Amino acid sequence: MTFLELQHRLLEHLRQRVQSGETTERGLARTAGLSQPHLHNVLKGKRFLSIDMADAILGNLQMSILDLIQSEDLARWNERRYR
Repeated sequence: MTFLELQHRLLEHLRQRVQSGETTERGLARTAGLSQPHLHNVLKGKRFLSIDMADAILGNLQMSILDLIQSEDLARWNERRYR
């Protein structure tokens, strides 16, 4: 598991929230503390999501980095650790 993988998972989580109709880009941007145009460009891959910005989004959405880690990831890590 790398920081880049977690960043991609966060972006995918944000995209899914918008695509499912749970929120709009505008509402998500407001909640995440970003401008709507910037969030739009981040979700489309035209802009970079900095670590500071990712941390702010996680905090504003009341999420933790642990919310982005799946049980399969932990199982693989645990398996490698105890070889």
